[in-house]
Amino acid sequence: MSESDVTRDGVEGARPGRDALTGDRAGRRRRRRGRGERAMVPDAEFSSYYGKPILNKPTWKALDIAGYLYLGGLAGGSSLLAAGAHVTGRPALARTAKFGAAGGVSLSLAALVHDLGRPSRFLNMLRVFKPTSPMSVGSWLLAGYAPLTMAAVAADVTGRYRLAGAAATASAAVLGPAVATYTAVLISDTAVPSWHEGYREMPFVFAGSGATAAAGLALACAPVRETGPARRTAILGAVLELGSFRTMKRRMGLTAEPFEKGRPHRLLRTAEALTAGGAVLAALGAGRSRPVSVVAGAALLAGSAALRFGVFHAGVASAEDPRYTVMPQRERLEARRRAALPDSAPPAS
Repeated sequence: MSESDVTRDGVEGARPGRDALTGDRAGRRRRRRGRGERAMVPDAEFSSYYGKPILNKPTWKALDIAGYLYLGGLAGGSSLLAAGAHVTGRPALARTAKFGAAGGVSLSLAALVHDLGRPSRFLNMLRVFKPTSPMSVGSWLLAGYAPLTMAAVAADVTGRYRLAGAAATASAAVLGPAVATYTAVLISDTAVPSWHEGYREMPFVFAGSGATAAAGLALACAPVRETGPARRTAILGAVLELGSFRTMKRRMGLTAEPFEKGRPHRLLRTAEALTAGGAVLAALGAGRSRPVSVVAGAALLAGSAALRFGVFHAGVASAEDPRYTVMPQRERLEARRRAALPDSAPPAS
């Protein structure tokens, strides 16, 4: 996975091969002219030159990259929970969250390297640091964050070097929010329409999703008596995730359509139901019943995963349809054209 796979370069200059009017809209206009009128020309189709897509379809493997997005959020959220549990004297919750952070970032890195094909490609990204590149910043972030989570787990398991373990836990918690959200910046920095147009809210969606995943792991694995912070995190994370996602779709307009069709729609509806249901269970019964806590945790974990996979597949679908690339461009060009027009002359006195 690299930034060169899908970039914004040259997208604004892309031109469709035919009119932007879809066949459905053209048909409706003809029908309004007179009942029973026969069309003299075939309906217009929205396509690009020679039937080729305007954007190259992302070649990223769904399991690898969607898993990479999900596990990074789980790791970042778990680091925050681990630090809070460590400070408030909840050792079982702290250990669960520390293992979640270390395991999540390790598997996330493994998924990324598997998609890249060779470990050396990830190491090559560490040869330079480019602040304007989300991939470069993210690579260095993971390279610094992963050892901290390992050190925190090692100190907790062995019972040695407690001061160093506490420092590693706190440092991982500082980096945790960035780990949970930088992947949202990464995919929004591409030319994939349904990712790029959501750049304002996507980090908040991923932050909430990471929080619900971390809370879900804690609810499923930690003793009920220590899961108070996890239950509160589940509620806050669900509100942030679901609210930000709905706000994002309303603002995106046409490019939100892929979220409402086919497999992405099914995944995202499932994610919404699981996340909302898990948060309700966490609020009402997880503090008193171990089985309820486990069910709530499993629902939250699955809901967070379904969200990441739904977002991934929606982005791929939007890249395959020229409408989602060209129509927003035309709207932006038209808005700039209107803004450049001189103001109308003031009325005569």
